[in-house]
Amino acid sequence: MTRSAREILIRPLMTEKSMRQKEEQNTVAFRVRPDANKVEIRVAVETVFNVKVSSVRTASFEGKLKRMGRSEGRRADWKKAIVTLAPGHKIELVEGA
Repeated sequence: MTRSAREILIRPLMTEKSMRQKEEQNTVAFRVRPDANKVEIRVAVETVFNVKVSSVRTASFEGKLKRMGRSEGRRADWKKAIVTLAPGHKIELVEGA
């Protein structure tokens, strides 16, 4: 089953750390589907943003337990991908004011 590139990439992660890495190391962080692999992520980024990717690093996170009064729930598990772009390539993301 093949998935489209827009299904694999959920949203860019815009934190202070990821913005610093974007400027210093030419990397971009994305929240991706937990079942996506590095090859799918590479192809998705290259297709959607029309750039060349040199490497992809991933990290999986377990959802946290959250309580609301006596009831207990759990956030969903998620996966982060840190994509390093080839020299000369850049992704322009809209940053909040």
